[in-house]
Amino acid sequence: MIAMAEEKKPEKKVDKKGALEAKLGEYQKEYSKTKHNKATNLHLGILRAKIADVKKEIVEAGKRQKGEGFFVRKRGDATVALLGFPSAGKSSLINLLANTNSKTAAYAFTTTTIIPGTMMYKDSHIQIFDMPGIIEDAHKGVGGGKSVLSALKTSDLVVFVVDVGNLGQLDMIMKELDALHIKINKKAPRVDVIELEKNTGIEIGFNRSDIPDEDVIEILTELRFHNVFVRIGDKLTLDELIEMVMGRSSYMKGIIALNKIDTVPVYEKLGTELSKKWNMEVIPVSATDRKNIELLKDGIYRNLGIMTVYLSPDGKEMNPLILKKGADIGDAAARLHTKLMDVTRSAYVTGPSAKFDKQRVGVEHELKEGDKITFIRGDR
Repeated sequence: MIAMAEEKKPEKKVDKKGALEAKLGEYQKEYSKTKHNKATNLHLGILRAKIADVKKEIVEAGKRQKGEGFFVRKRGDATVALLGFPSAGKSSLINLLANTNSKTAAYAFTTTTIIPGTMMYKDSHIQIFDMPGIIEDAHKGVGGGKSVLSALKTSDLVVFVVDVGNLGQLDMIMKELDALHIKINKKAPRVDVIELEKNTGIEIGFNRSDIPDEDVIEILTELRFHNVFVRIGDKLTLDELIEMVMGRSSYMKGIIALNKIDTVPVYEKLGTELSKKWNMEVIPVSATDRKNIELLKDGIYRNLGIMTVYLSPDGKEMNPLILKKGADIGDAAARLHTKLMDVTRSAYVTGPSAKFDKQRVGVEHELKEGDKITFIRGDR
């Protein structure tokens, strides 16, 4: 008798997106049925966070199925993203700022991928990305916007390229960023949630917000934090606390490149209004006339918060070193090599931070733009 092999039934595929959409429906139904009042405020805040997270998972699940997304490799001393609506002039600007050949045209959606380039300024190498144009509902994945905005988070500075003839573009972009909890030129609230050993419970070190301790504990419990030490150093709203605890918010620096000023005579007044409204520096430019391009380069450099100092080991050779503003001699040594940091005790400095040429200073001496440094080993 010949034994017949049992036919193996194909495994049933799990519809992850469908399961997520069902969960979203449950949360939204619960939210709509819950009355809005002081007693339910905490519960509704947690529901909003859960709804936002499930929506994010749904978009990402769809993106994986379609193979969409951008991979961005950071290079250079800092990274800058040019963000704006289609045909706001990003491609023209990056061609002037950096070494690229990004396509330009007088119609929307010319750029369909992230175009990298390098801007050389004050001996620094600043990587610039020409991001695909943003459109309405980008945070929902429309026009590949979710991938673009996710890639944006890898940048050190956002330059919003705005058509001076259509200032409403910036309102829409900021709305999209807010939907993804990307905050521009805002200070991140001080919230620390430190994991502890098991069965220690939730302990609050200090709480300087207006949210009662018992509500903080309830929020953390609902979000499945059980053994943690919590410090809240600033006043913040219930939603802000939930965003910080869940690691959903990103805080970024930004400036505005007000482009096409050759087309509108009153651009200065419009720039002042934009600056006040969004708390950002506005730099008026014209890619067509190449006006204020050097001014924009300087604005990018300043807002990155970096500086260039020069190493002069023999008193003659000058090698640039890019540091964060406020860096000291010790930071400069550490940037080069950890061993150099260990043996450096002082340095000779010539430049804006020194009282005189070749001033001998300690490792805590704060450097300034353009300083020239010669390190002194501890045995000298």
